[in-house]
Amino acid sequence: MAAAWILGASTCATMILSILFFPKVHLGKLRTDSYWLITLTGALIVLVTGTARFGDVLRELTSNTPINPIKILVLFISMTVLSVFLDEVGFFAFLAAKALRVAKNSQVALFVSLYLTVSVLTVFTSNDIIILTFTPFICYFAKNAKISPVPYLFAEFIAANTWSMALIIGNPTNIYLATAGGIGFAEYFKVMILPTLAAGLVSFGMLFLIFRKKLSEKISGTAPAAVIKDKPLLIIGLLHLGLCTVLLAVSSYIGFEMWYVALGFAVSLFICTAIASAIRKKKPEELGSCLKRAPWQLIPFVLSMFVIILALEENGVTESIAGFFGTDHTVLKYGVASFLSSNVINNIPMSVLFSSIAGTLEGTAGTGALYASIAGSNLGAFLTPIGALAGMMWSSILKSHDVPFSFGKFVKYGALISVPTLGAVLAVLSLILR
Repeated sequence: MAAAWILGASTCATMILSILFFPKVHLGKLRTDSYWLITLTGALIVLVTGTARFGDVLRELTSNTPINPIKILVLFISMTVLSVFLDEVGFFAFLAAKALRVAKNSQVALFVSLYLTVSVLTVFTSNDIIILTFTPFICYFAKNAKISPVPYLFAEFIAANTWSMALIIGNPTNIYLATAGGIGFAEYFKVMILPTLAAGLVSFGMLFLIFRKKLSEKISGTAPAAVIKDKPLLIIGLLHLGLCTVLLAVSSYIGFEMWYVALGFAVSLFICTAIASAIRKKKPEELGSCLKRAPWQLIPFVLSMFVIILALEENGVTESIAGFFGTDHTVLKYGVASFLSSNVINNIPMSVLFSSIAGTLEGTAGTGALYASIAGSNLGAFLTPIGALAGMMWSSILKSHDVPFSFGKFVKYGALISVPTLGAVLAVLSLILR
């Protein structure tokens, strides 16, 4: 047990240090994120030292179970490709520009319209995609409008990581934890929609209170033009995302696994786009961009963390943690613990760990622990930039656009918003699951 604890803790600690001090590394001509290299190294050490047996890892990776990490990765990456495609044809920028033009010269109207736009899009796509696409847009617009980008950037970040709780596809942590507990698309929605609404109301109220003075100033610049790059491809993309979401909602009733649905629509999107491009004698450049922008680094990262958590399981560590938490008040305990743990080891490793811990519980205690951990994995992003991959990407984009936003300022705003929001979510979740 000691070896598993030491290897797991040291890997996570080194990963966090890499995120803070050397987020990028050079491998020849390739420049890549360091966090997945750290976890991959930790997983290899776990296997070489025999802390986890290679045969057990291989058996889990090839097992026909919902918690199989390969299935979860296929589901998330496929959904990401559908979202990235819409971004490539200009859909997200078009909606953002429209929202900004509706606001005219009122920062309050702009703030509300941007928050609503991000919230709605996040529900049906993914928080990571929204942050990747909207953050540069906000930096660009604020500079031209001669206003502070801070209220809008933080509102975008909070909205994306709040409304990502609404559907199972909104965050890879949702997918992992819900799938681990055998929770289907429709069942997830029925439980999480009210806690998400509560989180949305509280977080928006706190955002408005914090930034109300800055929002009282007038806008002196103009909004960028709203242009769809390719209307036929936009229709193809929207049809695929819409139909995919509908089929995911009914997948549990027709006995069809969600990863099959998502993968099928991703493949169909590529085929339809290639045919449409060939008919119009146009290169399908959007497909190349989708492949380039897909989060491939999540594959070694999640698989490596899976190996490390498997070692903890085999050595009785996760069972010991579950025993420490007990079986009473699991919504409160697991909600707070997952929220804090996300900011120590990042929300994806936390989700892999907590799915294993909650898996030792039975009945309503286990169900409550899983849903509370889902809430913690999303809202944990509020507190520090290392709480989620979305926070790391967001901070990186801000640096590239020369927008000053210190770690301390993030924690200051994040603490003010996250504590009441988490309290509201756990309270509503407790009432629903009672």
